[in-house]
Amino acid sequence: QLQLVESGGGLVQPGGSLRLSCAASGFRLDDYFIGWFRQAPGKEREGVFCMRGSTGTTFYSDSVKGRFTISRDSAKNTVYLEMNSLKPEDTAVYYCGVVRRSVSVQAMCVLGRSDYWGQGTQVTVSS
Repeated sequence: QLQLVESGGGLVQPGGSLRLSCAASGFRLDDYFIGWFRQAPGKEREGVFCMRGSTGTTFYSDSVKGRFTISRDSAKNTVYLEMNSLKPEDTAVYYCGVVRRSVSVQAMCVLGRSDYWGQGTQVTVSS
């Protein structure tokens, strides 16, 4: 059974850091396109950072440029989202998603495509 489980969210002050984890089971992340998405109240889901598992090619939203980065541990079948210099506007529920095929990592992020989703983890940036 294919499953994605996010963890690592929480409450952090502006300027702080968090690392989110997305652990996969039932399939190999290296065989998929992997993405981190977020959804704030009243807003549409936004692609934050996406990666092609087989090549490591990445795409990220301009809103997180220079602050967020994606990485993976193939042995643990886990992908991470390292978030630094957090801002109140980063507050959202963060989801990881995977898709077997995509035209590009950019397409996955921009179109918000995913075949499977995790349950999400809340990130709140507030003083």
